[in-house]
Amino acid sequence: MNQTAQIFFPVNVPTAFDYVVPNGLALQRGDFVYAPIGKQMKMGVVWSLNDVPTQGTSSRKLKSIADRKSTRPLSPEMLDFIDWTARYNGASTGNVLRMVIRNYKALDPSAVVTLYAPSGTQPTKMTPARAAVLEKGGPWPARASEAAERAGVSAGVVKGLVKVGGLLAKSGPVDPPFDMPNPEHAGRELTPRQREAGLDLAAQVKARVFNVSLLDGVTGSGKTEVYFEAVAQSLRQGQQCLILVPEIALTQAGLRRFKERFGAEPASWHSQMGAAARRRVWREVAQGRCKLVVGARSALYLPFPELGLIVVDEEHDTSYKQEEGVIYNARDMAVVRGHLSGHSVILASATPSLETLHNARIGKFSHVVLPERPGAAVLPEIALIDLKDHVPEKGAFLSQPLLDAVGDVTGRGEQALLYLNRRGYAPLIICRTCGEKLKSPDTDSWLVQHKRTGRAMCHLTGFSMPMPRRCPNCQAEDSLTSVGPGVERIAEEAQAAFPMARIEVLSSDTAGNPAELAERMRRMEQGEIDILVGTQMVVKGHNFPRLTFVGVVDGDLGLAGGDPRAGERTYQTLVQVAGRAGRADKPGRALIQTHQPEHEALVALAAGDRDMFIGVELAMREMLGLPPFGKLAAVIFWGPDPAKVEALAKKFLNAAPRADGIEILGPSEAPIGRLRGLYRQRLFVQAESQVNLSKYMRAWRGKVRPASKYKIQIDIDPQSFM
Repeated sequence: MNQTAQIFFPVNVPTAFDYVVPNGLALQRGDFVYAPIGKQMKMGVVWSLNDVPTQGTSSRKLKSIADRKSTRPLSPEMLDFIDWTARYNGASTGNVLRMVIRNYKALDPSAVVTLYAPSGTQPTKMTPARAAVLEKGGPWPARASEAAERAGVSAGVVKGLVKVGGLLAKSGPVDPPFDMPNPEHAGRELTPRQREAGLDLAAQVKARVFNVSLLDGVTGSGKTEVYFEAVAQSLRQGQQCLILVPEIALTQAGLRRFKERFGAEPASWHSQMGAAARRRVWREVAQGRCKLVVGARSALYLPFPELGLIVVDEEHDTSYKQEEGVIYNARDMAVVRGHLSGHSVILASATPSLETLHNARIGKFSHVVLPERPGAAVLPEIALIDLKDHVPEKGAFLSQPLLDAVGDVTGRGEQALLYLNRRGYAPLIICRTCGEKLKSPDTDSWLVQHKRTGRAMCHLTGFSMPMPRRCPNCQAEDSLTSVGPGVERIAEEAQAAFPMARIEVLSSDTAGNPAELAERMRRMEQGEIDILVGTQMVVKGHNFPRLTFVGVVDGDLGLAGGDPRAGERTYQTLVQVAGRAGRADKPGRALIQTHQPEHEALVALAAGDRDMFIGVELAMREMLGLPPFGKLAAVIFWGPDPAKVEALAKKFLNAAPRADGIEILGPSEAPIGRLRGLYRQRLFVQAESQVNLSKYMRAWRGKVRPASKYKIQIDIDPQSFM
C-alpha cells in the first residue's frame, strides 16, 4: 500500500493539496514537509494521511513530497483548532496556518555561538576600554559584538578580556531558553475571599477537563493574584500556560507581577517584537520548553503542544477582535481551543461582556466573584455633571464642578486623571470661509489636528501632513480652525486653569517606546505628575496609589452611532477608568460630564447598580434578537470602483440561500465609504440562536466569486460597525 498526504501551505487557498508519500518516508499528522508547487519547493504541513492501492484508479498523477523537516510536528489539537478557526470565521485554512507559522527559522534549533560573561575577578591589566565593557557590556551572557556595541568599543576588546581573566567565554545558543517559572515561589498575601476564589480556579485546572470560569471582580479586587493560583496549579502539572492581555506593550508593570509571583518573567508576544524575539518565543513554545506566555491576541496561535490553561484578562476588551486578514475574536477562539484540547479557560474582567455574563448565568460557565477591594481600599464614588446645567466657558470643555474637583485633589497633594478617548488636539479641522472639512485624500475620515507635532493626521490609515496654512478648497489663508477637543487641547486648558501643576498627556502618540512609557508610569506612581490627561491607554492595567480623582470629559462619546453594543461599551469603559481612583488607602471619586444623564448606562454608573444596567441591556437584546439571544454577521465589499462594488453587493444579496430564521439588512454604503482608496459597501445578517450562521455564511460565500481587485469579507459576530 502506498500513502497519499493532504498538505496545507501557509497561503490563501481554501483546500489542501494531495501528494504521494515516497517509500521509506515516515510521516504523521502535523509534520512539516517540503513539496513542489509549480516550479517552487514550499514548506507545508501534513493535514491527513490516506492509504491507497499500489495501482491507483485515479487518472491524476500526483507529485511526491520531497522531504520531511526534522522538527516537532504541530499537535493534532492545533490542527483541529486551525480548521475550526477557518470554518467558523469564513477564512481559508491556509491563511490561518500562516498566522501560526510566523518564522521559518524558528523550526530550526538555535544557532550556537560564543558568549561572554564576567568572571568575577579583576583583569590583570585594566584599561578604560576594558572597564567600559565590564560596566556597560551587559546584560550577560552576550556575544562579543553585542557587548562591544553597548560599551562603545571594538569586539577585540571584549575577546581580549578573556585572556586577562576579566571575562569567561563559553558556547551557547543565540536564543537562550526562558527561565522556568516556579509555582511554589511565594506570592502576595491573599485575603480569605481571594484565597477561596484561587482554590476554586485551581481545582478547575486540576480536573484536567474542559471548563470555562468567569472571574468577575470589581476594579482593584486582585483578579490577577487570584488567577495566578490557577497558573501555579497548571505549572505544577507540567503544562504550559497562556495569559492573553489586550495590549501587551502597556503591561510592563504586569510582567513584573508575574516575576514577583513565579520568580521569572514570562515570555511575551506582541506586535512590537522583533523577528529574533519572535523566533525565540515560537521555538521554545513549540518544543514545550517555554511554560508561561503573556501575549496579545495572536499569541493564541502559538503552537503549544502541552497547553493546560488559557486566561483571557479583560475579556470584554474589543482589542481581542482581529479586524483585518483572518477576522476572529480571540476571546471566543480561546474557549474553542480549551474545548479542543480539554483544558481550563478563565475569562477575567471587572466589566464582563454581556455574552460572557449570560453564559455564566445559565450555567455554561462557572462564576467566581470578587465583590470588593482588599484592605482599606474602596470603590470610588461616581457622580454625573449635567452639561446642560453646568456649561463650560466659551471655547472651553471643562465644567466648573470638574475644575473645582481637580483643584481640591491637587491642593491636597493628590493626583487627578482627565479622561478623553480622543488623540491629538482637535478631531475636526474646518475652513471658516467655505466650510470645507479636511479629509484624508484616500479615505472618508476627517483629519485630526496634532498641535504638538504641527500635523494633520488620519487615525484610520496613518496618513499625515503638515498642518496647512491655506484651505485646500478655497485657498483662503489662516481660515482653518479646530473644532472639538482632543487630549492635547484638554491638557492645554488644564494647564491654563492650574499653571503650577505638572501635567502630562498619555496617548499612543505620546507613549513613546516601552522604556519611555515605563518611565512615565514610574513618574505617575511616584507622584511626579499632578494631572494626567489620557485616552483609553490609561484604562488598562495601571495602578496609581496617589490617584484619587478621575474626570471624564465626555461621557457621551461612545454612545453615538448605530452600534448595538454602544451602551455596554460605554458602561465598561467608564467603570474601568473610574476604577483607577482610590486604589490605596485614600477614597476615590469620579465625575462624568454628560449631555445625557438619563441614559441607562450613566444612571447605573452613578447609582453603582450594575445589575440594573445588565437587566435593561439584556431585555433590550432579547427583544431585538441580538447577541447573546441571536447571532450577527457582517459582509464587507471592497473595490476601486464604487459602481462595481455596489453591483457586487447586490449580486451577493441575490445569491443568498433560502433559510428560516435569517434576516438580511442592506447592502448599503459603509459609514466610512472609502478607506485606503477602496470603496466599501456592507450588509448585516441577523439569525436566530439555533441557526448555524457560520455554515450558512460559508455556503453563501461559495456562490459568488468576485473579480480581481474586489473582495468579499465575512465578519462573524462583528464588533465594529464602521
